[in-house]
Amino acid sequence: MTIGDDAALQLVISLNRLTRSLRRAASAGGIQPTQLAVLALLSRQQGPSRIGEIAAWVPCSQPTATAAVLGLESAGMVRREPDPTDGRASRVLATERGRAAFADLARGEAEVLSKRLASLRPHEVRLLAEAAPLLRRLAEAGD
Repeated sequence: MTIGDDAALQLVISLNRLTRSLRRAASAGGIQPTQLAVLALLSRQQGPSRIGEIAAWVPCSQPTATAAVLGLESAGMVRREPDPTDGRASRVLATERGRAAFADLARGEAEVLSKRLASLRPHEVRLLAEAAPLLRRLAEAGD
């Protein structure tokens, strides 16, 4: 079964609005949106990555990815290591501090969402809980 383009568009808009509103409501600790995307990539999805890979995944330009990494590096949230396959290049990886900061941000967003879920009817909360694994599969389908 498929849904129409209009329904898919409304779902995308709703998910984006929800994500933005959760990030605004939860404390980001001074981490910029691009930096947060980089931390997510390095902490949970890909592990150590080159700047070009980060830029492609976020997505952003390589200079933007470099700036985000430099900011995170100066905060001690990421570090660089030599790329084992290319001695001229380096890979970026999240430090323990970076992984902890990302986890704290996610927990803050989850707390905000939990409070908002309290305004829904019990069957609506169950529907959303049942949809969570499906949304994860959709998110991972593009990886």
